[in-house]
Amino acid sequence: MKLKPFFHFDTDETRQSLLARARNVALWAIQQYEIEWISIRFIQLSDTITYKIETNTTGHYLLRIHSERMNKEEIISELVFLNELRKLGGLVMPEGIACRDGSYVLECETEEGYQRPCVSLMKWVEGEHRSGEFTDSHAFSIGALMGRLHEASAKIEIPPHFHRPHWGIGSFKDELSKLERYYSRFLSNKSWLLYQKAIEKIMTQLELMQQNTRNYGLIHADLHSENVVFNNDQPYPIDFGRCGFGYYLYDMAAALLELYPKHRWQLIQGYESVIKLEEDYVHILECFFVMFMIENYCHHCSDSREIPGLIEEQKYALAYLTEYINDRSFLFQVIEPIEPEPLV
Repeated sequence: MKLKPFFHFDTDETRQSLLARARNVALWAIQQYEIEWISIRFIQLSDTITYKIETNTTGHYLLRIHSERMNKEEIISELVFLNELRKLGGLVMPEGIACRDGSYVLECETEEGYQRPCVSLMKWVEGEHRSGEFTDSHAFSIGALMGRLHEASAKIEIPPHFHRPHWGIGSFKDELSKLERYYSRFLSNKSWLLYQKAIEKIMTQLELMQQNTRNYGLIHADLHSENVVFNNDQPYPIDFGRCGFGYYLYDMAAALLELYPKHRWQLIQGYESVIKLEEDYVHILECFFVMFMIENYCHHCSDSREIPGLIEEQKYALAYLTEYINDRSFLFQVIEPIEPEPLV
C-alpha cells in the first residue's frame, strides 16, 4: 500500500487531522530527549510544524516536524551548516540537540497509512521580533548580520554527504509550475502576461550570471523580519529550514522585500560594513528582488486563506514588475502602486 504524505492537507478538515497527528508525534518525540520539559506550545504550520518546548532548568527548545520536502540527509546537513557557522563566525543561532541514542534527526511512528515524519530539536534562540516599523539602525544591524553570515559561510569546507537545495533556475522553474496552476485566483489574464514577461527576463539574467566564491555559496535564503529576533538590540538569525546554495544577493533580496526604500539602503550599508559589493550590484539585486517576490506568491497561491492578501498586494507587485520589465531602477525609489484589473 502506498503511504500518504504525513503533511497531506488541502482542506480545513485535513489540516485539523494533520495537526492532530502532529500533536501525537511531538509528544512521542520529546520523550526521546533528556529534557525535563514543563510545556509544549504549538507555534505554526508552514514548511514544518513547530512547537516551543519550555523547561524550568535548561532554557527552551524548538521542536520541528518536517514535511516531505526535506529528507533526513538534508535536515542533518542544515544542522551541520549551523554548527560550522557558530564555529567560524562566532554567531548566536539555533543549535541541534541529540536525542538519547545520539541521533539529531528522528523518524517517528505515526498513524497507519501515513509516511513517518522526521523530527529535530534545537536550542531556542532568545529574543523578540521587532514590533512596529524598523528603524535605520535595525535595518543596518540586519545587513551587518547578513554580511557576517556570508563571511563565515565562505570559509566552510563542504563535508561529504552534505545535501541542501540549490536556489536558482531549476528551483524557480519548479516553483513556477505551482503558480501556473493557481495564478487565476489572484491575477487577471493581463496581469499574468506582465508576470510572464518578468519571469522571462529573470531567466535570461540568471543564465548570464557567473558563479564564483565571492558571489555564491551557502545562504540562509529566507532572512526576512520573522526570521530575525532581537536581544538587547542585537539581531540573531533563526529558521534556517530553507538554507542552501545560492547567490548572496538572492539572500539579501529576501530581507529587502518588506522594507521601505530608505531602510533597504541602510541594510545594504550594514552589509557593506562587513563585505563590499560589486559596482553593478543594484542591477542584479533588483532581478533577485522580483524573483523572490514571485516565489513568495508561488508558495502561498495554493492556500485559499492567503488569496485576499495576495490580491491586495498586487497593486505594489505590478508596479515593481512594470519598472523591472522597462529597465527602470526601483530599489531605492518610492514606486506608485498600479491598480490591477478586476478578476473576472
